[in-house]
Amino acid sequence: MINNFEQLLAQVKLLENKNIVIAAAHTDSVLEAAIMAKNENFAESILVGDSTYIGEYLNKAKVSPDHFRIVDTGNDLALAAQTAVKIVRSGEGHLIMKGICDTSTLLKAVLDKEKGLRTGNIMSDVLVFETPEKLVMMGDGGFIPLPDINEKISILKNCVKVAHSLGNKTPKAAMLTHTEKVNSRIQSTVDAAKIAEMNREGLIDGCIVDGPLALDNAISAEALRIKGISSPVEGNADILVVPNIEAGNIFGKCLIYYCRYPVAHVVLGARVPILIASRAADAETKLRTIALGIICS
Repeated sequence: MINNFEQLLAQVKLLENKNIVIAAAHTDSVLEAAIMAKNENFAESILVGDSTYIGEYLNKAKVSPDHFRIVDTGNDLALAAQTAVKIVRSGEGHLIMKGICDTSTLLKAVLDKEKGLRTGNIMSDVLVFETPEKLVMMGDGGFIPLPDINEKISILKNCVKVAHSLGNKTPKAAMLTHTEKVNSRIQSTVDAAKIAEMNREGLIDGCIVDGPLALDNAISAEALRIKGISSPVEGNADILVVPNIEAGNIFGKCLIYYCRYPVAHVVLGARVPILIASRAADAETKLRTIALGIICS
C-alpha cells in the first residue's frame, strides 16, 4: 500500500508514461511541474496556451521546446480549455490539467454536452493529504456545492476508487458531521446514517463506512474511548466525506496552510482524471497531483 507521496512518485515511475494535456499552460508553476514530470520520466505534457510565454519560460529554464508538444491558443483561456478537451477526446491525452485558467473555465469545456468529457457519472474532487502516518482522502471540497445523498454516495465511491488505486483495498470511510448522533433536523446526520446502513447491507462495497461521525471520532481512537463510542472506523479513517463544499474547502485549506501537509487533487467521474490543483499551488504540489492522476488513470 502507498503510504506517502514519496512512495507514490516511486510507483508512478514504474508505470507506462502518460500524456497530460495542460489547459492554459502559460504559468510558471505548471510548466515547472511539467518539466519535473518529464525529467522523472513518468509523464509527457502537451502544453496548450500562449506559445510565446511557454517558449520563453522553457528557454529560461534551459529546456528544449522540442521536449514538449506546444499548441498555441494565445492568451484566450476559454479557447485553451476547449482545445485541451478536444485533444483528450481525440485519444492523444490520458489526463487533463488546469494551468492558469480557473477551474470553472476548464469545467465548462469538460462538461459541454456535445464536445466535453462527460460519462454520465457524478464528478467529484478527491483531495489526498499526507499525515505523518499515511495518506488520507477527503471529498468533496471543490466540485459539488450542496450534495444530496446520491451525490454523497458518488463522492464516497470516488474516494474509494482513489484509495484502491493507492493499494488500500478496504479503506475506512467516515461520513462527517458535527456529531455521532442522528438528528432529523440536520440532513447531514440523516444522510450519513443511511449511507453507513447501505454499506452494512452490502449496497456500497469495497470499504467500511460509519456515520455520522464528528472529526475527532473519525480520526482519534482515544476520542472514541473517552466518549464510549463504538465505530467500525476505529478512529482511523482513510476517507473523510464532508457534508458540503464549504466544509471541504475550509478543511482542505486548513490542512495546507495550518498543518502544512503535502496534498494532491484529482477529479474522477469524467472520461479521464481531471487535475485542478489551485493556481496558487507550487510546482511540487502540481507534480504530486500529476502522479496521483496517473495512478488513478
